[in-house]
Amino acid sequence: MTATLESQSPEQLSINTIRTLSIDAIEKANSGHPGAVMGMAPFAYKLWQDYLRYDPLDPHWPNRDRFVLSIGHASMLIYSLLYLAGVRKVEPDGTVADRLAVTMEDIQRFRQLGSTTPGHPESHLTTGVETTTGPLGQGVATSVGMAIAGLFKRATFGRELFDYDVYAICGDGDMMEGVSQEAASLAGHQKLENLCWIYDSNRISIDGSTDLTFTEDVEARFRADQWAVHRVDDANDLDEIGAAVEKFKAETGRPTMIIVHSHIGYGSPNKVDTAAVHGSPLGAEETRLTKAAYGWPEDSSFLVPDGVREDFAEGVGARGAELNRAWNERLQAAATETRDAIGMIRDGELPDGWDADIPTFEAGEAVATRKASQKVLGTIAPKVPWLISGSADLTGSAASGLDTDLEGTFTPGNRAGHELHLGVREHESAAQSNGSALGGIRPVWSTYLIFTDYARPAIRLSALMALPVVHWLTHDSIGLGEDGPTHQPVEQLASLRAIPDLDVLRPADANEVAEAWRVIMAKKDEPTALILTRQAIPVLDRDRYAPASGLARGGYVLADCDGEPEVILIATGSEVHIAVDAHETLTAEGTRSRVVSLPSWHIFEKQDRAYRDQVLPPAVTSRVVVEQAATLGWERYAGDDGTIIGMTTFGASAPFKDLQEYFGFTHDRVVDAAREQVSRRS
Repeated sequence: MTATLESQSPEQLSINTIRTLSIDAIEKANSGHPGAVMGMAPFAYKLWQDYLRYDPLDPHWPNRDRFVLSIGHASMLIYSLLYLAGVRKVEPDGTVADRLAVTMEDIQRFRQLGSTTPGHPESHLTTGVETTTGPLGQGVATSVGMAIAGLFKRATFGRELFDYDVYAICGDGDMMEGVSQEAASLAGHQKLENLCWIYDSNRISIDGSTDLTFTEDVEARFRADQWAVHRVDDANDLDEIGAAVEKFKAETGRPTMIIVHSHIGYGSPNKVDTAAVHGSPLGAEETRLTKAAYGWPEDSSFLVPDGVREDFAEGVGARGAELNRAWNERLQAAATETRDAIGMIRDGELPDGWDADIPTFEAGEAVATRKASQKVLGTIAPKVPWLISGSADLTGSAASGLDTDLEGTFTPGNRAGHELHLGVREHESAAQSNGSALGGIRPVWSTYLIFTDYARPAIRLSALMALPVVHWLTHDSIGLGEDGPTHQPVEQLASLRAIPDLDVLRPADANEVAEAWRVIMAKKDEPTALILTRQAIPVLDRDRYAPASGLARGGYVLADCDGEPEVILIATGSEVHIAVDAHETLTAEGTRSRVVSLPSWHIFEKQDRAYRDQVLPPAVTSRVVVEQAATLGWERYAGDDGTIIGMTTFGASAPFKDLQEYFGFTHDRVVDAAREQVSRRS
């Protein structure tokens, strides 16, 4: 420990400023996690000052190194770094503002409503936060996708334009989470040499020592996963830290894990190496004692000594500015096509004519919507060269393969491949897709709808971060038949629809799939759960029924009657066809019916009231909803007295046609329900 403020070296002064800013912010908020910041401040400082290729005046520079704080509870670490490094705020339109991304006022308003310093870092809220973290494991899992995106862009545009690295600080909790093992396994298999995880091994969790629950040999685990592993035995030794980072920089052909043996709450006389310093403020007296141990004025508050910000400006600031300047010179010397593509990636734009070859499907065909989606994607991908389609070991079954010649598969020997094999790792598949999207790639990944239960935390984060990830989810109902209730999704649609800002989109036929992709690709800041059938379903006759372009409004009148309908039939996906058949019978009987295809509640609810009332007139309360999923939530469209034909059990193992009959997804049941609705009100 240093005896006085004046006697501290510039490095130690900056490190202790990171520590004390964090302590003070957490103390003022009476909430937060000081311990990890106190222990890992030296490593973060050394990384930023001497290695991180990052320009604080241009935080979205495309070739910047990525810094991920997977231990998101230690958020004051990144907020202190952003403030001290002078990182500028990037406005929603992409312009860099002449103000800081994190100000001293923001630090003093840590964890308060409306500040840019929430309890856990949020990438959509705070410039300089590369990915939203907090749920342990998500940061490291997402960093794998960032590294994949970096290597893909390196192969596509050249190493002279893209050679950035990805660093992720993680902790014991990250190592315990299952998704971190999925991520480590995938990263090792893919030999992601631009990826470095920095493991803060302080051996403390909320309940106490990790000896309670976590005694595995992490080093052996990562070596088995084909990682290079290095150790830092003294978390305060800047030379030892530098030597470890240098080893990563020299590594080729595999990712790197640096295990840092730190002391949680370093400097706190009474709480160091205890769970008491993990998730609670130090308290006034312990704060004074800790500051004294740092050689800091005991009664100071949010002190930034002279020279600290200058130290950062001379380190990461000067280095980043020069690297950025040289990169822009190389970019200007590149081909126009390259410059344009990199600009579109940065701005989330699409090339002209990207949708020119999207097919139209002929009425009378029977096409599984997964197959239709594959055909549509095969026409889009060649025109959007930064699109990658991956699958959790279901490329053929989910039909998410690109079915086009686009440099083949992404592998250690072919970083330009547009198809990505992700293995049976649903959680990591979704998380790495988030990372790829943060790297400017347009990612698609696929699995069965039922397995979103394994991927849900990452799907939720794609919505929270407003990322245009496509979650391609097939085998969407009891329509998969004999595989039975373990594979038949029942509650998954309701569960996904409950996630704010996630567009759950279930097309009714192949032409709705085509229109769905027009909607999906136009999105810059919203993920889509694209729900697709295993079984073939008829292509509707659009000369007889409304055009599929109605999908763009979330819901539309597909089939109608003269005058006001007596009953409205509402359905999504494959069940729309049952509703259409029932409508034809009702019409022949003289009953005025309407069919509404409602593929996206999310988009439909964004329409103005007049349009929604036009599609679903409030005066028409006789309604029948048909969907092969849990009925939860459909009350908003069926009304209090409407009929909802849905699933109330887990399904069964049997041929699909038998299941349809058994669970009541039939023409006759829909017709009977409609008749009953009309008779009730006559």
